[in-house]
Amino acid sequence: MKRILAAALLAALAAAPAAQAHGPTRKKVEEKVTINAAPDKVWAVVGNFQDMSWLPPVEKTEGKGGNEVKATRILTLKGGATVDEELYKYSAEQKSLSYRINKVDVKVLPVNNYSSTIKVEPADGGKASEVVWDGAFYRGYMNNDPPPDLSDEAAIKAVKELYRSGLDNLKAKLEKGSS
Repeated sequence: MKRILAAALLAALAAAPAAQAHGPTRKKVEEKVTINAAPDKVWAVVGNFQDMSWLPPVEKTEGKGGNEVKATRILTLKGGATVDEELYKYSAEQKSLSYRINKVDVKVLPVNNYSSTIKVEPADGGKASEVVWDGAFYRGYMNNDPPPDLSDEAAIKAVKELYRSGLDNLKAKLEKGSS
């Protein structure tokens, strides 16, 4: 009996470092904003996959495929970096689109395997809109012991800041002149 217990203890101790060395876990971020504009007006802006002019870091968007599944776009950011993205789900009826990043330099956005959904929902009886932007991703460094700029915390912070700046800018753009 003692040998069985000793073997079980050794097996548990041997497995402990392996459990800590599994690598990164998928992280999720969600940001929201309420905009004093009808959902159709908001969707007319965010529902065009080929136009990200409302996102502050984006200098220009070039793409093909419109709003069809598998449409692509290349976002050129201020400073010249690019982000390649692909649309994988689109519903004008539900005012929702989902896309993934196919290629981005982790120095620009410290993430891997990133996918995201933007949806517009009615608020205040349909007179206003709630825009929900959520994403799921892994940190920029896929091995153990990431450098600080490619850690889970850095990835979460970067995505939150991106979403917040975009949603705040979208609100300002759509509410301008409607007050």
